[in-house]
Amino acid sequence: MGLAMLEGWAAQGLSADRAAIVEPSPSGRLQALCAAHGFSLSGAPGGKAFDAVVLAIKPQMLEAGAEAAAPFVGPDSVVVSILAGKRIADISARLPAARSVVRAMPNTPAAIGRGMTGAYAGDGTSEAQRALAHALLVAAGQVEWVESEALIDAVTAVSGSGPAYVFYLVEALAAAGVEAGLPADLAGRLARATIEGAGELLHRQPDVSAETLRQRVTSPGGTTAAALSVLMADDGLAPLMARAVAAAKKRAAELSG
Repeated sequence: MGLAMLEGWAAQGLSADRAAIVEPSPSGRLQALCAAHGFSLSGAPGGKAFDAVVLAIKPQMLEAGAEAAAPFVGPDSVVVSILAGKRIADISARLPAARSVVRAMPNTPAAIGRGMTGAYAGDGTSEAQRALAHALLVAAGQVEWVESEALIDAVTAVSGSGPAYVFYLVEALAAAGVEAGLPADLAGRLARATIEGAGELLHRQPDVSAETLRQRVTSPGGTTAAALSVLMADDGLAPLMARAVAAAKKRAAELSG
């Protein structure tokens, strides 16, 4: 995820003298990106404090990551954390010099600049620091700010984990196509292209609700209406999705505890 964000910043013209990357085991892709744009892979000389420090590491690496980041964190730095399950209090305890911490939850489409990130700014974050964090996060896609850190668990359940739900929908639709008599490879192509196309319609028509788009493709008494009568039944997709999101939210809270 950190690499996806760095690619976004590079594409927007971030100069090498304004950034430094600390990564003990850089991938070939990261090395190539840094070489192409002149980014340092060994931190900043003298460990000067930066306006923003982004923690893009696995949650279990927080101790080591915070230790590596500490030389670059000063009282005027905003620390942007994209660590799943780690609260602002966890970050502040390990980076006491930081007065401002922003917790963010992006999702995997950030890798292609189409991510959805939910973010919360902790106490002590100025409007200027929030704006800086927003500018960094929006490089990977859209950003929505929430008013309570507790809502990050719900964000995680909806958009953070959401891409997996969509991918599973493709699998399920393809399997249903096979059940209906289609060859497996054809059913897979039909299902995938259908989800891709429907998503692109949503993207290209941001002022049209999903409900309206659904209604446009549903003729009264037609095949789509027949299928929707099953999906929209009392025991259909809506309550199933509600249970799935509730399970993900519960697990996010457990990981944060």
